[in-house]
Amino acid sequence: MKRAEIVKIIKKEKIVAIVRMKEQLEVPAFINSLIKGGIKALEITSNTPGFSEEIANARNLHSQSGVLIGAGTVTNIEIAKEAIKAGAQFLVTPNTNIEVIKIAHTHDIPVLMGAVTPTEVCVAIENGADIIKLFPAGSLGINYFKSIKAPLDKIDFFVVGGINLSNIKDWMEAGASGVGLGSVLTQTTIREGDIKPIESTVKKFIQLIQN
Repeated sequence: MKRAEIVKIIKKEKIVAIVRMKEQLEVPAFINSLIKGGIKALEITSNTPGFSEEIANARNLHSQSGVLIGAGTVTNIEIAKEAIKAGAQFLVTPNTNIEVIKIAHTHDIPVLMGAVTPTEVCVAIENGADIIKLFPAGSLGINYFKSIKAPLDKIDFFVVGGINLSNIKDWMEAGASGVGLGSVLTQTTIREGDIKPIESTVKKFIQLIQN
């Protein structure tokens, strides 16, 4: 799948689920529950144990499902290379690093690049970032986002950090193109097989954001 196609799907779905687990064994079950809930794009973060192995596993297991498997917390080119080698279909960063964009685009892979200030946003876009990840959105607040979005209204922002069922509509109405959802989806015990609440939560988010 080409970079432009992947970007189109991510923008259409409007949700990227963040898979950040303390134990590698928890990853497959969590991914399964996300997909059952309706998630079509997810990132496995580099600080999840065995992240590159789990990217490869997820690509193999879900290759026919139409789900995009990306890598998150890609802070430098070393992590980017490892993620790409594992089969990541997109990269997500918490920081602004144009070298990550260069290596990703060499492999026809899009980047959701972390940025906070107008300067970081513009530097990322000028160097080819496909989507801007405003992080940490919750700490910055909706008013900050509105202020930065006003002069940069042509840029697609995905807001990440502090997004929940109570405020997701507010963020979308403020101009966000999509969201990244992490801990809000993992507030249930996968270890005990209790994954249905995750599926239910995912469905609620999808319903809110698609409406």
